[in-house]
This record gives sequence, structure tokens and C-alpha cells, in this order.
Amino acid sequence: MMYHNPVMLQECIDGLAINSAGTYVDVTFGGGGHSRAILERLSSGRLIAFDQDADALANAPSDPKFTLVNQNFRYLTNFLRLYKAVPADGILADLGISSWQIDQADRGFSTRYDALLDLRMDRRSGLTARQIVNQYPSEDLIRIFREYGELPNAYRIAMKLSAERGAGEISTTAQLMEILKPFAERGRENKFFAKVFQSLRIEVNGELEVLKEMLMQTTRVLKPGGRLVVLTYHSLEDRLVKNFMKTGSFEGTETKDFFGNLIAPFRPVYRKPLTASEEELAVNNRARSAKLRIAERNSDGETKEYHP
Repeated sequence: MMYHNPVMLQECIDGLAINSAGTYVDVTFGGGGHSRAILERLSSGRLIAFDQDADALANAPSDPKFTLVNQNFRYLTNFLRLYKAVPADGILADLGISSWQIDQADRGFSTRYDALLDLRMDRRSGLTARQIVNQYPSEDLIRIFREYGELPNAYRIAMKLSAERGAGEISTTAQLMEILKPFAERGRENKFFAKVFQSLRIEVNGELEVLKEMLMQTTRVLKPGGRLVVLTYHSLEDRLVKNFMKTGSFEGTETKDFFGNLIAPFRPVYRKPLTASEEELAVNNRARSAKLRIAERNSDGETKEYHP
């Protein structure tokens, strides 16, 4: 299976500060590029990887140090405990969708193919983009396009879809794009539809809530000094990761002790996110929007209990 080249591979590996005898977690296995690079650096250590997409199972390396869990990373703590992998030395997350998923026409991830509106990363789950477009109340469609796509014309888009579905079900990507074509700025059609599809994909997969659940669990499963390394591809994800790494809250609310010192579970290793080099951008277009943030688990930081 052809998956994308792993984004910012060397920077991710460096960020994990790998101990050859340590325990590491790749919560977004995909094509396995990052995982293989981690495994190469382990001697007596081990790697637990997660991927909810069954297609990813075909990429699993045959290595006694490696375990692949075919589940959403929202179940991070449960499975790490099951495999006696707590505490971990490092966790890597490469968020977003893979080139493989985009190139599978029947998944509905790409604007290049006419396919059923699906957008599920885990095809065992129930909700599809087709259901959202045809069944969600207009106020929920407005919320999705405004919050997840940051589209200024979210209201008009939602009203148009609500009106059009009265004439029959909107079931394919081509139908959806034809209906919404009048809202796309000339010359920027691809960017507009990317935001529309991003909005629906985030809602279908509950991506932001799942990301929050996973991040909160890292405070329980990472050892003091352990590294959290996260690649994001749009501002909604990056804002959550940035705030969490800096303050321990997703809103960026700081908690301080009596002396005015920040109480937080992590310490960012770099003040600003790392971005791909010009050399990588020349050969890996997917890295263009990537931001890499790295944080280290504090030994005396506040651990906030989380109950999903």
C-alpha cells in the first residue's frame, strides 16, 4: 500500500529523544514510516502503535518489539495498561488523513473522485458525511462549517444544503460540490472545498474531541521527562495542542501557585512550532501545512484527572 512519506521524520525522531530500552507509542500508525524509524532505534525497548483504519494493518512490521492496536487513540490508557506499557517514554501523533485514505476513491476523502459521501476513518463506525449533509438541522450545519472549516459564509452554505436536499438526497461528493460551487471564490475553489470536506470529516470522526481525550490521557501514561511529539495540519488542532502543552488546558488558561509559578503537566521544548525544511517541501507537499510541537512531561506538574 502506498502511503505518504512520513512528514518531518528526523525532527519527530529527534523530538522523542529515544532511549533504546524505552517504551514508545505511535498513536497514528498509518503507513508506518514514523514507527519503523522508532523501531530502528530500539534495542530492548518496545513500540505500541494505534490506527483505527483496518487498511493500516497491512503495513505492520514483523518485529517482536512492535504491537499494533486497531483502535482509535481515544482508548490510549486502556490499551497501554493492557499491554503493560505504562509509563511510556514518548508519544508521537501525526494528525490528519493519509495519502492512502485520500487516494481510495470509495472513501470520499478527495474532491478528485466522485464517491459516496463517507469520510469515516474507521469504517466500523456509524455516522457518515452523507447522513450529516442530509439529516443534520441547518443550525448544526452552520456550526460545523463555521467552527471546523472557519468558513465566513457558513450560514449561506447551510441554508443552500437544507434547501437542495428537499429535492432529493445529496449522496455523492460530485453532487455536494456542484451545489456549493457558487460559494467558491474564483481561482480558490480547491481551498474552499478542502475546508468544506475538512468540516464534515472532523464532525464524522469527532476529531477534535478525540484529540482532547488523547492529550489529557498523556498526563497519566507518560513518565516524568517523557516526550510528547505532535504534528498538526490545521489551526484548530494546532491551537488545542499549543494550549495544552503550554498550560494543560485547551483554552490556554494558566494555573499558578502562590508564588506566581505556572503549574502545568508539560513544558514546551521549543517556544514556536517547527516547520518542514525547504528540502522536504520540495519532495513532500503534505508537509507544507505541518506544524510540529514537542513538550516534556514535568515531574512536579499538575495531573488533571479526566473522565471521558
